[in-house]
Amino acid sequence: MSTAQPNTPAIEFIGVDKRFGAAGTPSEVLAARDVTFAIAPGEVVSIIGPSGCGKSTLLNIGSGLAKPSAGMVKVAGEVVNGPNSHVAFMLQKDLLMPWRTIAQNIEFGLELRGVGAAQRQKVSTQLIAQCHLTGFGAHYPHQLSGGMRQRAALARTLAIDPVVLLMDEPFSALDAQTKMILQQDLARTVAEQGKTVLFITHDLAEAVALSDRILVMSERPGTIIEQITVDIPGRDNPMQRRKDDRVGPYVARLMALLKLDANTEVH
Repeated sequence: MSTAQPNTPAIEFIGVDKRFGAAGTPSEVLAARDVTFAIAPGEVVSIIGPSGCGKSTLLNIGSGLAKPSAGMVKVAGEVVNGPNSHVAFMLQKDLLMPWRTIAQNIEFGLELRGVGAAQRQKVSTQLIAQCHLTGFGAHYPHQLSGGMRQRAALARTLAIDPVVLLMDEPFSALDAQTKMILQQDLARTVAEQGKTVLFITHDLAEAVALSDRILVMSERPGTIIEQITVDIPGRDNPMQRRKDDRVGPYVARLMALLKLDANTEVH
C-alpha cells in the first residue's frame, strides 16, 4: 500500500462493535464493544482475554472475513471492506492441503495471484530455508511433524508478503519445547522482515516473550481494558527474554487483570 503516510498505523480498529443474531431479539449477542487500538508498522502486539471475549472475532474483522456491526478497521490507512490481500492469517490448525507438497502449499497464495512459476519457486525456496524446512519441500504434509507443519504454515503466510500478520494461537497445539522453538523462529523472522503482527494467545508468558505491547480484553462484550508496553529488551529473542526477571511481574499483572487465581472457574 504505497499511498500510506509514514506515520499511518499498519492496522487500526476504530470503535468496532460486533453483534451476532437478529438485533433486538433474545438471540442477539454483543461479542465486542467499542474496540479501539492502533498498531504501528513493525510492531508485534498480543491480545489476551477470557474465552469468548471476541478475540478471534476481531481477527476475522481485521482480515475482512467478517464485517463490524459498528466502527471500522483500516489497514495502512485504507478501510477494510472485504478479504484483504495485504493481511495474512495463521491459525492453530495449519490447514495445509494434503495433496500438495510443502513447496506447493507455500506457493499457493502466489499462484492465486497469478505469479509465474519461476518466481513462486524462488519465493518458496527462500522461505523453506528461512523456516528451517530445507530438504522437505517435496514432502507432503502427512510426512511432517506438527511443528514442521506449522513452520510450513508460517512460510505460506509470509509468501504473499503481507502488511499485517494475524495469528490466532498458532502454537497452542504444540508441545512446550517445540512451541518455544517456533516462537523463536517467528520472532526472528518478523524482526528481520519488519512485519507487523497481531497475535492472539491464552499463554501469558508467550504474550510477554513475543510482544512489544499486550492488549487486555474484558469478558464479553469484549473491549480493551488495558494496554501494557513490554519494556524488556530482546523481542526478537524470546528464549533470552523469558530469562529476564521482569517477565514474572508482567505475567502477575496480566493474571490480576484477568482475575486469575486458584479459585478461578472455567466457563
